[in-house]
Amino acid sequence: MRVLVLNGPNLSRLGSREPDVYGAQDLSALRILLVEHAGDAVEIDLRQTDDEAELVHWLHEAVDTSTPVILNPAAFTHYSYALSDAARMVTRAGIPLVEVHISNPHARETFRHTSVISAVATGVIAGFGFRSYVLALDAVRGAA
Repeated sequence: MRVLVLNGPNLSRLGSREPDVYGAQDLSALRILLVEHAGDAVEIDLRQTDDEAELVHWLHEAVDTSTPVILNPAAFTHYSYALSDAARMVTRAGIPLVEVHISNPHARETFRHTSVISAVATGVIAGFGFRSYVLALDAVRGAA
């Protein structure tokens, strides 16, 4: 089984960007955590982009290959209807898609309280740091 772990804008700066909010570990540490948790049964395909169109294309890829998705849309969470439409294609195809957030958006600025992804996602996990991704991995493994 393969799982796409897709990360949106500014997440390439994990470890140095607001460590009080996002922690001190970077995407390499996240990859190691997920690979170790997944074991041999799951291939982790972790990607990051600051480009909305690239995220949309990766979601199309998930549909075309029937690949479960863990998605941290980052800032695109709050306004990207293109990303929401692409995520809807994933879940309408019967493929699990879990929206994740390292921090709890509802405990932050008001504009972060709205997600255009949540309504089309299979589920949402937020506020547990990198553990959010581990919980999402367990969820997509159970749903696939």
